[in-house]
Amino acid sequence: MRGAMIYAPGDIRFEALDDPRILHPTDAVIRTAVTCVCGSDLWPYRGLEPMDEPHTMGHEYVGFVEEVGSEVTSVKPGQFVIGSFATSDNTCANCRNGFQSSCLHREFMSTCQADYVRIPHAQGTLVATDQVPGEELWPSLLAVSDVMGTGWWAAEAAEVKPGSTTVVVGDGAVGLCAVIAAKEMGAERIIAMSRHASRQKLAREFGATDIVAERGDEGIERIKELTGGIGADSVLECVGTAQAMQQALRSARPGGNVGFVGVPHDVAVDGQELFFSHVGLRGGPAPVRRYLPDLISLVQSGRIDPGKVFDLTLPLNEVAEGYRAMDERRAIKALLKP
Repeated sequence: MRGAMIYAPGDIRFEALDDPRILHPTDAVIRTAVTCVCGSDLWPYRGLEPMDEPHTMGHEYVGFVEEVGSEVTSVKPGQFVIGSFATSDNTCANCRNGFQSSCLHREFMSTCQADYVRIPHAQGTLVATDQVPGEELWPSLLAVSDVMGTGWWAAEAAEVKPGSTTVVVGDGAVGLCAVIAAKEMGAERIIAMSRHASRQKLAREFGATDIVAERGDEGIERIKELTGGIGADSVLECVGTAQAMQQALRSARPGGNVGFVGVPHDVAVDGQELFFSHVGLRGGPAPVRRYLPDLISLVQSGRIDPGKVFDLTLPLNEVAEGYRAMDERRAIKALLKP
């Protein structure tokens, strides 16, 4: 088969790789239906994460089961399946508590920008649809495997409630999906922080009621102006930079909550400032597996359409262009078709 490899910052290659095979009785192998480039993939692409040697890329996937190990009974060859970027047995104590992304046997997927993918812990990781969905739903189901689930976790972690005021920091795919989640959870006012017209438009389509283009201290001040000088009930941090985290924490009201799901890079939280702010802080890798059944149902019913975050579609062999387009902000998210 063929798949994406990163050799150095800015150096993505599509090349021949070994076909995946069953290594453990809990594995499955799927044929990729569609995959994509994630905003978090840009961290190593931009040289902001250490890399000792070339490695495969990609952690979002939907596809068709090709083969299963002897202990996998929940899915079978031919079924269309969606999984999470973090594998889980879905039976350990952490999984039972709803935090499958902290499964005691967790593995983070990193081979999904390819024709075929081995899925560890397939029994607990994969969810099959009743029938093969129409191709028009594949982008939204793909979004569920990460960015929609991550946006949902941001909203849940920030305790978005009916009638509340919510701020979303970040206008990438996760931030835009967080707008969907906040709306579904009943937020009355959703303030999206975005400086890009196309993303502002999509945020409004997803449910944003207000747009704030300012950043840093100016952005915080604008949020305070919009909330009577108090701040928001819930703030969803979907970027992972120091500025975004500071903006999120200082945009929340005393007693409010911040859900942070952007992978942190050089982020430090001032303990004394947090102490006196009375702001709650929760985040981490999204427990996507917990949400999969419900989010799949919302997509299939037409209630949500997170696949709209894909504004560039490319053949898988042009994966390098997908990275370039997202790095240069010519695209929100690149969909890749094998």
